[in-house]
Amino acid sequence: MKNKELSAQDRLILSKKNRRLDEVRGKIYVTAAALIMISATIAITIFLGSKGMQSFITNGLNIFEFITSTDWNPVGENPSFGAFPFIFGSFAVTFLSALIAAPLGIGAAIFMTEIAPSWGRKILQPVIELLVGIPSVVYGFIGLTVLVPFLRDNIGGIGFSLLAGTIVLSIMILPTVISISTDALASLPNNLREGSYALGATRWQTIRKVLLKAAMPSLLTAVVLGMARAFGEALAVQMVIGNVRELPSSILDASATLTTIITLNMGHTTYGSLENNTLWSMGLILLVMSFAFILFIRYLSSRRKI
Repeated sequence: MKNKELSAQDRLILSKKNRRLDEVRGKIYVTAAALIMISATIAITIFLGSKGMQSFITNGLNIFEFITSTDWNPVGENPSFGAFPFIFGSFAVTFLSALIAAPLGIGAAIFMTEIAPSWGRKILQPVIELLVGIPSVVYGFIGLTVLVPFLRDNIGGIGFSLLAGTIVLSIMILPTVISISTDALASLPNNLREGSYALGATRWQTIRKVLLKAAMPSLLTAVVLGMARAFGEALAVQMVIGNVRELPSSILDASATLTTIITLNMGHTTYGSLENNTLWSMGLILLVMSFAFILFIRYLSSRRKI
């Protein structure tokens, strides 16, 4: 009623003011969201950096010995804090799971985008979403109930092993590899395919020699993102890997990772003690590796030509 009494010029001015207010509100909201995200990242980095360095600065632990020694016995008469077996375990399960997930994930992406583009996504997309939605504890429980006994009875060893952790992790990172690879292949311009077919190339020659080469930086990004997730996974791996402090001599031996040792021991140590501080140091190693993965992904992104 009130708006009806306003002239057309007044309504236009009022509308312009409302638009300006909406612009200001929107700008404040997105700026605040960005600042909160940046502040949280900086705060976590500073906090974890200061806590992780305490074992070296306050407790006098040798950083070289911490990284390279294989002797981990924090409750002995002469406590030792060699984290190399756990660093090795983290890298081993990460690279081995990437070796399994990369060809499977990229192959599934090729099927979805090049072989069966009309119905491939309709079938595989819900499967991928289901894999993403399954909690990590469920993966670990299935691994503990099915995979560990299967490996013990058919392959050898006690079942709890690097191999069990690798298989569980490769399934967990598969959706990440498939999703990003599918987007990378689908975003390639059609003239690449048409030009290859016009020169007489077959479908497989086009996929192998044209599309995969063109999308290679994005495909590598997909694999590295999967590796980043695998490196930080804790619960599912902890349930199947065995959690021992010895260095494994084969893929069928039990092992441990940085994340599994942190989750197992964090609740049993006194805050501020040397053992507690070494667990924070392991957390700092995980953070540094996360930064390394991100830098590598940024480098791969900068190499994209299409």
